[in-house]
Amino acid sequence: MWFRQDLRLRDNPALHYAAQLGPVMALFIQDTAAPDGFHPGAASRWWLHQSLHALNQSLNDKLHVKQGNATDIIVQLVKQQGIRQVVWNRQYEPWQIDRDTALKAALKALGVEVKSFNSLLLWEPWNVLNKSGEPYKVFTPYYRKGCLQQPAPRPPLGAPDELHLEHEPSLDDGIDALQLMPQIDWYEGMADAWTPGEAGASERLSAFLPQRVADYRNHRDQPSLPGTSRLSPHLHFGEISPHQIWYASLGALHGDWEQPGLDTFLSELGWREFSYYLLYHFNNLPQTNFNRRFDAFQWRNDPTGLRAWQRGMTGIPIVDAGMRELWHTGYMHNRVRMVVGSFLVKNLLVDWRQGERWFWDCLVDGDLAANSASWQWVAGCGADAAPYFRVFNPVLQGEKFDAKGDYVRRWCPELSKLPNKYLHQPWQASDQVLRDANLTLGQDYPHPIVDLKASRQRALDAFAALKETA
Repeated sequence: MWFRQDLRLRDNPALHYAAQLGPVMALFIQDTAAPDGFHPGAASRWWLHQSLHALNQSLNDKLHVKQGNATDIIVQLVKQQGIRQVVWNRQYEPWQIDRDTALKAALKALGVEVKSFNSLLLWEPWNVLNKSGEPYKVFTPYYRKGCLQQPAPRPPLGAPDELHLEHEPSLDDGIDALQLMPQIDWYEGMADAWTPGEAGASERLSAFLPQRVADYRNHRDQPSLPGTSRLSPHLHFGEISPHQIWYASLGALHGDWEQPGLDTFLSELGWREFSYYLLYHFNNLPQTNFNRRFDAFQWRNDPTGLRAWQRGMTGIPIVDAGMRELWHTGYMHNRVRMVVGSFLVKNLLVDWRQGERWFWDCLVDGDLAANSASWQWVAGCGADAAPYFRVFNPVLQGEKFDAKGDYVRRWCPELSKLPNKYLHQPWQASDQVLRDANLTLGQDYPHPIVDLKASRQRALDAFAALKETA
């Protein structure tokens, strides 16, 4: 049983199948054959380290851990150990599909049976097509007319009733050998915020149901509230399946699709599916503009602005709060992700790929499909993207979704004594207000690195010029 993005025992179709056949060798491989740019980021490596320890404990310390070329390792193990069957759950990144296809052929040539299963998605990407037999490019028809018209997702499985594991210590390099933990202790905030592993995922889901899913539509955009599920990293590493979440959410609200919170939350699972769908059908999504017209766009080279954005020192409070939350916890509230993304690609005119790379390294839920699709959406060059003229005003976004300032005050404590009126735009405060708040702009907190109105117009002009030359 080759574990990948399925680090759990419950609702694990490949493991469930393997357990019925006889003795099982449980294997995880950190595949060094991944192309450059596709290796997990630093925050994801921290999470993976914890998650593997949790899985190994669930397997009574019988998980074999290896590092290297996964194809070579599995072929060698098959030959050495006389293994007759190899099973795994499918992955969907382009290089993973190519690897698995080649490995399956190599194993079959050795007389080894190979079976793969779906544990990561509710609907296989190749099963959802429009009336012309082509992939959907817009979310709503994809989800409402495509996915929801398919047979319902399969019900989740339990953990195997019996699991006979074989363990050969000489074949196990150990989790620590992967050297996943960062060399500096910046991950302490992540350790305080998260409990990686199947048990942590189950606790997170239980905390969300039933009340928070019922309130989801009303609370999900307020970053100071626990209004979202925060299940995304657990989903990415497969510590919980979308099938478990789907049916648990339906069950918690008695299958009432008319309940606004439930419908909105399940559609967010649909957005996750749509990201994987796009990556499967358009496999250059992480590197190339989905709308190729944007290939002619002249992004600005602004290393100073990029660095200020990365450090949460732009002088725009809601942006800085989000970027500091990201650095400290490996996570950022979804509404704030849209705001900080818009600020980078539109107010600063920095290429979306630079934002995608920073998020990839810093997010514990660093998911190639969701990260790529989301950044392209914000930039206006993706599928079903925000129109080019939609530029989030971070002041208005802060005043609307963090009206009492709890989120900004938590992550930008130097602003904590400002009255709400000026919290999201401290540069508008009088000298007396700043003195009363013990705040000196340019010293305790930076002046804005761009004028929001002027940079918005600059972006509109640049995008409009691109549209005119199309």
